[in-house]
Amino acid sequence: MLRKVCGALLFFVLTAAAGLGQQAGYLDVFVARVKPDKRAEFDSLDKKIVEANRRNNGDKWIALEVAYGEQNTVIFSSSRETFGDIEKSTAVFMGAVGKAYGAAGAAALFQQFSNTLESSRGELRQRRWDLSYNPPADLAAYAQVIAKSRWIRTVVVRVRPGHEAEFEAELKEINAAAQKSNMAGMRWVSQVVAGGSPGTYHIARLMTSLDELDHAPSMRSMLGDEGLEKFQKVNADTVAGVEYILYRVVPELSNVPDAITSLAPDFWNPKPQP
Repeated sequence: MLRKVCGALLFFVLTAAAGLGQQAGYLDVFVARVKPDKRAEFDSLDKKIVEANRRNNGDKWIALEVAYGEQNTVIFSSSRETFGDIEKSTAVFMGAVGKAYGAAGAAALFQQFSNTLESSRGELRQRRWDLSYNPPADLAAYAQVIAKSRWIRTVVVRVRPGHEAEFEAELKEINAAAQKSNMAGMRWVSQVVAGGSPGTYHIARLMTSLDELDHAPSMRSMLGDEGLEKFQKVNADTVAGVEYILYRVVPELSNVPDAITSLAPDFWNPKPQP
């Protein structure tokens, strides 16, 4: 979803519609802040976009709703191998919606969608598998993780300019300590390369249930007293701010590939509510 259709907003709306169906080099993210009194309309319109893409071999994406953080915020996240893939997927998405509603109908749909929003922004994030903990070994493993994910806890770290190398080195040490202690779960890291500060890192923990957070080991237990002291010093010197956000996966607003849907069809293809 990339082309400007109904103004600047739709430039970002359209960049959001490719899915997490493969291990890509980039995450293309659209952040929508919905007007509180327009949430039902927003969901209804987005479901029409989802259905148009499902019926007409359109783009793929995953939708996340903020459960703890800025309320009435929905994230549409898509994977890209390259920058060039953004342009290619635009034609696929527009073709699917245009086929379903025609050019005039698609333009009207996008305009209605934009009218439900308070604000929006787009980000492009580079996958940092080198900084991630327990990244998927292959595409099959990737699909398994996404298919089972119901919640995502993201730590957004804003690193001071010029301190990225120090932060990344410390993150690798934390990963090594986690590996040594056989810590369960995984942390997937991405870094903003467009639409925000390049010193912004997103550390995402994908979970099947929130109770996984109850069993997460403390930094002290992984690093020890000396290691924790070093971490706190590096953190104080390199990090400008940290934000914790808890997302709920929203299958009815998502359009994931068949390789994912087939692993959990009841979840990813929910029956319409009466």
